[in-house]
Amino acid sequence: MTRTLNDPITIGGITLKNRLIMAPLQQYKGTAEAYATEHHIEHYGRRAKHVGLVILESTAVSSNGRLWPNDIGIYTDRHVEPLRKVTDAVHRHHTPVFIQLSHGGRKSSPEVTAALAAPSAIPFDDHYGTPHELSAEGISSIVGEYRMAARRSKEAGFDGIELHAAHGFLIHQFLSPLSNKRTDAYGGNSENRARFLKEVLAAVRDEVGRDYPVIIRISATDYSEGGLIPEEWARMLKPLESELDAIHVSSGGLLPVQPGDVYTAYQLPHAAAIKQHFKLPVIAVGKIYTRSLADRILQDGLANIIAIGRPLLEDPDYAEGMLTVRGTAGSVGEAG
Repeated sequence: MTRTLNDPITIGGITLKNRLIMAPLQQYKGTAEAYATEHHIEHYGRRAKHVGLVILESTAVSSNGRLWPNDIGIYTDRHVEPLRKVTDAVHRHHTPVFIQLSHGGRKSSPEVTAALAAPSAIPFDDHYGTPHELSAEGISSIVGEYRMAARRSKEAGFDGIELHAAHGFLIHQFLSPLSNKRTDAYGGNSENRARFLKEVLAAVRDEVGRDYPVIIRISATDYSEGGLIPEEWARMLKPLESELDAIHVSSGGLLPVQPGDVYTAYQLPHAAAIKQHFKLPVIAVGKIYTRSLADRILQDGLANIIAIGRPLLEDPDYAEGMLTVRGTAGSVGEAG
C-alpha cells in the first residue's frame, strides 16, 4: 500500500491525523526555576494546528539534570500547572502532545547543577568538567525521578512520553561503551549498559500503564570508532520492544565531534537500519523538508513518520505547506 505524509498512523493507541510531527527543539525560554512560560504556550499552540503530533522540548526530570540554565523541568509538582497550560494550547487544535523527559548527566548545565553525575567519571569536555560516578543508590534515585516525572506528565495533560536517550545525555551515556566504563551490573556488555534504560522504562510504565504511549529518541551513531551503531542499538532495544511504542532516530552528541557532512536527510540511513530490526513505527528526522522527499521515504518503507524542527521555528505554518503541496516523489538525496 502506498503511504503518504497525509495518512494517519497509530502510536501506542493514539491515532495521529498525519505522519508529520513537530520535533523537540529547545526554546531557552524557561524561568530560573525551570517553569514553562507564556512563550511556550504561544509557541507550541501556534504550531500545533497542522502537524500530527507535537513533541515538547527536553524537560528535566531532576534539578541536577537540566541541560541549560533556561530550560524547563518537571521535577516538582509546581511545574505541572505551567505545563498544563501548554498542553491545553496544543489540544485546542485536536493535536496530541508528548513530553520529552531528559537528564543531562555529564552534560547537565554547570551553571545550575549542584552535582554533575554520570555512569563513569569521564568528562564530556573542559566546559562541563569531570562528573562523579553514580553509585547504585544514585542510579536508583534518578530512576525514581523519572517515575515522578512520568506521573506529573499525565497530570499535566500530556498524551505520551518520549524518553531522551540521544545526544549524549544520561541514558545515552549509560548505553555507549565510550562513556560507560563501569564494571558492575550497569556496565560491560550491551545487556548491562541497557540496564539503566530498562529500569527507567519500567518505572515510567509502572506509573502510566501499558496503554499510554512511551517512545524513545536515540542517537543511532556516536560518530566514533567503538561507539554505538544501529546494530548495537537493536541488541539493546529488542528486549524492550514490547514496552515501547516508537523509535525516534537521531545521531551524535555523545562526544564533541560532528558528522562529516550534514546533507538532506543525512540521518535517514540510520533510521532505515533501525527499522529493519523492529515492528515499531520509526521516526526519521534531519533535514527532511520537502513533501516529495517525505513521501518517497514513506513509500520506500525507510521510516513510518517524518519529524521536522527548524523550519517550524522560522515559519509556524511550514507544516501546512508540506501537507498540502503534492509533487513527484524525488530521490532521497534530492536538495531541500
